[in-house]
Amino acid sequence: MKASSLFDLTGEVALVTGASSGLGARFARVLAANGARVVVVARRRQRLEALCELIEREGGVALALEADVLDRVAMQRTFEEAETKFGAVTILVNNAGIAQSVRALDMTEAEWRRVMSVDLDQVFAWSQEGARRMLDANKRGSIINTASVLSFGVAKGVAAYAVAKAGVVQLTKALALELAFKGVRVNAIAPGWFVTEINDGYLNSPAGEAVKRAIPMGRFGEEGDLDGALLLLASRAGAYITGATIVADGGQVVSLG
Repeated sequence: MKASSLFDLTGEVALVTGASSGLGARFARVLAANGARVVVVARRRQRLEALCELIEREGGVALALEADVLDRVAMQRTFEEAETKFGAVTILVNNAGIAQSVRALDMTEAEWRRVMSVDLDQVFAWSQEGARRMLDANKRGSIINTASVLSFGVAKGVAAYAVAKAGVVQLTKALALELAFKGVRVNAIAPGWFVTEINDGYLNSPAGEAVKRAIPMGRFGEEGDLDGALLLLASRAGAYITGATIVADGGQVVSLG
């Protein structure tokens, strides 16, 4: 079979959270470019609409839906609107998340809970809702969660984030185990350091240069570096892959031992 057929997403409906910028926006464009009809979800509607315009100029089909991923009512409404427009969601990319940089002894309970809520709890909620709807529609599907290199190693000042992202990896395995026989695959991508709006100030500083030097490939992730992993997990090419976390970090985890 040709690679173009293996990775073809024609007929699939993809929903990407945290799609207004960064990795989420790129994920949406890649899925659309390979044939999926894409629903982009975030709180910044103007950004979502601009993304949809870009996707459509590139030949894709997209729908912008504004929602806070912590709002369960908005979550259900988002799935309903997606189904009304395109049909049942068959590819769910849980990409929404927040960064955190507070030393553990200085962190408040509210700060801890917010990171856990955004980076872990809502991943479970959207996965649960997405899987239920896939099964109700008698569809096979793929759920892809965004983990992190910090799922496997820690640094100072990121305790809550690292714990949440490690939880995403374990959640991915747990859901994969329960959903495999029902035809829903659950996997994760663990990116290393990519320059985005969230971290560009840090990575473009002397401290960021030190981080770069510690990466075996000697560079940060670049646009397109996650495209292959995303398409593998979303398409028929990954039909026998579930419960896996693909690490794309330039060798950083390896260097951590």
